Amino acid sequence: MIGANGRGGPREKMKVEDMNVFYGSFQAIKDANLNVAEHRVTALIGPSGCGKSTFIRALNRMHDLTPGARVEGRVMLDGENIYAPSVDPVTVRHRIGMVFQRANPFPKSIFENVVYGPKIHGLRSHKALVEVAEKSLRAAALWDEVKDRLNRSALDLSGGQQQRLCIARVLAVEPEVILMDEPASALDPIATSKIEDLIGELKRRYTVVIVTHSMQQAARISDSTVFFLLGELIEVGTTSEIFTRPKDKRTEDYITGRYG
Repeated sequence: MIGANGRGGPREKMKVEDMNVFYGSFQAIKDANLNVAEHRVTALIGPSGCGKSTFIRALNRMHDLTPGARVEGRVMLDGENIYAPSVDPVTVRHRIGMVFQRANPFPKSIFENVVYGPKIHGLRSHKALVEVAEKSLRAAALWDEVKDRLNRSALDLSGGQQQRLCIARVLAVEPEVILMDEPASALDPIATSKIEDLIGELKRRYTVVIVTHSMQQAARISDSTVFFLLGELIEVGTTSEIFTRPKDKRTEDYITGRYG
């Protein structure tokens, strides 16, 4: 496959250029630059409070909804700046879905949770909605567990099932990029393993960017790893390089447990 630079390798899906993020007068992200490869898993690691969640939320304009927040720089999606004045943030979030740290199913049925997005975007055919629900639940590895109780409340599901339901809800609107902000941090080891296996499947069709508090998880599931410290993007490389041959002493100190 020919990459965006004309050489072999994955195509560039997103590109962050000179990103700065402020909460009022506090600068949370400082001059970050990053290329995100298509159909790859990019993991963001670093100590708590280093800016990982702030950064990932800037990738689909979530900070538009945060009073006092301001994003400078450019975030390119297929060569188009998602922060351009002419770009509708709702359209951005359609193309770049978000899965949060804690599952947030709506107090509706499993079925209604999954088809919520397509209905908002105008899909009315019940047959089509049923097809979307099954396709999305299968893609989220949840169909076999819930197919006989689609009309039951989503709140009756276990924590791990609720998180996979939220992933299905994102998939139902057919995004191109999936952002995940510590999606397994509140889950038990078995549920976490299912989410990790699912991420491995999802990258075949989507580009995935994940914040993780676990270096072991980053090592297991990601192709590239990005290290943040005190709001700065310190180093990025293939996951094997970051964990075995980091170029920056600060990255090495974090990986080896000297701090964080």
